[in-house]
Amino acid sequence: MDAHIATTPNTAEANPAELTLRGVILGAAITIIFMAANVYMGLKTGMTFSSSIPAAMISMGALRLMGGADIHENNIVQTQASAAGTLCNIILALPGLVLIGHWHGFPFWQTTAVCGIGGLLGVAFSIPLRRALVSGAGLPYPEGVAAAEVLKTGQGEAGARGLRVLLGAAGAAGLIGLASNGLKLLSESVSGAVSLGGAVFRSGTGFSLALVGVGYLVGIGACLALFTGVVIAWGIAVPVLTALSPDDAKSAKEVSEAIWSDQVRLIGAGIIAVGGLWTVVSLGKPIFDSIRSALSDAGGGAGALRDDLPREERDLPITWVAAGIAILCLPLAATFTAFAWGAGLGGGLALLVLGVTLFAVLFGFLMAAACGYLAGLLGSSSSPISGIGVLTTMATTLLLTWAIGSVTGPEGENFATGTALLLTALIVTTSSIANDNLQDLKTGQIVGATPWHQQVALLIGVIVGSLAIAPLLSLLYEAYGFVGAPAHEGQDGASALPAPQAALMTQIADGIANGHLPWMMVAIGAGLGAVLVVVEARLRKRGLTFPALTVGIGMYLPLSVEVTIAVGGVLGWLAERRLRATTGEERQDEVVADARRRGVLLASGFLVGESFVGVLLAAADLAAGRGSSLALVGPDFHRAAAWLGAATFAAGLAVTYRLVSRPA
Repeated sequence: MDAHIATTPNTAEANPAELTLRGVILGAAITIIFMAANVYMGLKTGMTFSSSIPAAMISMGALRLMGGADIHENNIVQTQASAAGTLCNIILALPGLVLIGHWHGFPFWQTTAVCGIGGLLGVAFSIPLRRALVSGAGLPYPEGVAAAEVLKTGQGEAGARGLRVLLGAAGAAGLIGLASNGLKLLSESVSGAVSLGGAVFRSGTGFSLALVGVGYLVGIGACLALFTGVVIAWGIAVPVLTALSPDDAKSAKEVSEAIWSDQVRLIGAGIIAVGGLWTVVSLGKPIFDSIRSALSDAGGGAGALRDDLPREERDLPITWVAAGIAILCLPLAATFTAFAWGAGLGGGLALLVLGVTLFAVLFGFLMAAACGYLAGLLGSSSSPISGIGVLTTMATTLLLTWAIGSVTGPEGENFATGTALLLTALIVTTSSIANDNLQDLKTGQIVGATPWHQQVALLIGVIVGSLAIAPLLSLLYEAYGFVGAPAHEGQDGASALPAPQAALMTQIADGIANGHLPWMMVAIGAGLGAVLVVVEARLRKRGLTFPALTVGIGMYLPLSVEVTIAVGGVLGWLAERRLRATTGEERQDEVVADARRRGVLLASGFLVGESFVGVLLAAADLAAGRGSSLALVGPDFHRAAAWLGAATFAAGLAVTYRLVSRPA
């Protein structure tokens, strides 16, 4: 037996305060704050961020003011709040139901059910995998280890300093966001297009510190892959296709946007599909071995809350987990039934609901295992969530179209399209939460947490986040609208949220169901994806990161978003090079790690500040009457706003670089 089994179970050291009422309340508040930020940022730019580290810093500061907190209670708060960074992945597909007209908003109970059931299934699937993937597989879990280091080094005054950094960055980004999104004093981006011999070339960048933060967080490897996608899309594909099909009736900008939207981003979808499939297939054996190990442990009773197990090895009982999954199948089936009720399926409704429910559970478990393993191998940011979304959309639409044909939904749209989007939203949520939970459990293992406490905390986080997601989506849709969806009266079309992933998933599902998907573009992307996968595998052997999936993502996100993210990655890379060049070799790793933690807090603060101001502006717009505006200037100020936006952005970059390129 392990040595720590002999520890007296009644001592405070053996049973530290972890799952406390104040921690649960604080975790719920942080969950809602970061959920709002992630949903807004995801719909606007297609990118979200992990909330674990900023949540840990906020909890450290708040609990320090209350007194009596320790690392274990902080860990539970960040575990609960981390749901905010993953549940929001529902936006990869669910807004598609609005884009196709099946929904005219986000009905509370159906939206909550999809998010909540998917999230709870994700937690349940991760529990039997903990021993195999966290304790027994020897996986590095880089982000889980980083979160644990933040928890260990952020106690006391260090935690207070970290909180000040995060809040200062949030305040600065929030003010800039107010000046650009609200007062219109600063431009959000600048872009231009030029036609040369019929071929249209376009360039541009955004002025968002939040996106710079995203680039800093994902690192130079992912940013280079993202920028490779930009070059392929806007430097090669768009010029070639516009030259082959000129349209003199439209401006160069309009022609390039149409070609990119209708054709080029499907090349990105092909790359993502191949990259995601390769990831899942290549992990087949280790995933199977992990599942077999987990089931073997569960069969021996290792998953139960047994008194003879060390506290650090106690999970929720596997029998409870199995019963919970079975029970969740009932509301899942009810949700699909309610969704399909108006499609006129007659006697086939029950069979369809049964098949869709079983597919969601079984396929969801396989995807959760794949994401969990890859999170342990390379980190959560490298998990193939977008690939899983594309693969699920393609597979479910093909299967549903084969099974039910061109049955129409209550609004006349193809029912297979809507059902595929709903299934994709649920499976993506399941995979994301399982991915996140295993990363959190690794953090807990390092700091000596009790697994079942963390599992309960994440269950609470899923419930709180699920209840918040529908009102948030409704608020943003009512205030801003989505690109491609009918606009409400008084909405400014220029401010509509792109929802890029949902738009791509909808394009794929609708194209397959109605037989007009440009398969040639998808096939070209698949061929490129195969080449990029080989490149990724070879570079990985040399310790370099160049994810093929991210190249595909770089082809379907808006141009200004991608360039700004790349700027953040380059800034972080340059800052680290400067630190290593100006620091003695014996202290390089320590100094770089400290600067990186400061950079993570700055980046997270930028994301939270700008996103939260966007949500508040949406609420203010609806409260004052849709169509109201805080703008202090008119459209004739556009050129000056562009120069002011560029100058402010440059100043922000300079300050950020200085802060992350110097020792503490």
